[in-house]
Amino acid sequence: GHGEYSEIPEEKEFFNVTKNSGNVVCHFYRDETFRCKILDKHMNLLARKHIETKFCKINAEKCPFLCDRLKIKVIPTIIMIKDSKTRGYVVGFTDLGNTDEFSTEMLEWRLAQSEVINYSGDLMTPPDQAKKASKTNFVGKKVMRGKGKRRDDDDSSDDNDW
Repeated sequence: GHGEYSEIPEEKEFFNVTKNSGNVVCHFYRDETFRCKILDKHMNLLARKHIETKFCKINAEKCPFLCDRLKIKVIPTIIMIKDSKTRGYVVGFTDLGNTDEFSTEMLEWRLAQSEVINYSGDLMTPPDQAKKASKTNFVGKKVMRGKGKRRDDDDSSDDNDW
């Protein structure tokens, strides 16, 4: 059901799940793939938070027909389905900042872009990027201040700031 992260045992069941739920987020995984375990942790948390969406996973090795039909070539791949139509894919961790250390919020933000979960944050700015940007700006301002450039210099036009 909704509110939990469950496993789909076989291909046929995948179609029932997508028919019976308006929003589905399905993780295609392999037991041997370390990154799938990382994804499982985040999917578990999001399943409890977003009960409007069915979070599930299916073993890619047990569903070759489905993988072929959905053109799944990379593991892990998450497929987002709304009203039985594919709304998008998260292939590997590229969309999540290309790191194993991405936050649950980052995955949540990416899923929200496909409109398969209710999301109140800013869809234009990835949460992990927003955190990095605020840190970088802070350090950047400090460094610039340290150079001793005064405001009353001649070239105070804004055009030269960058």
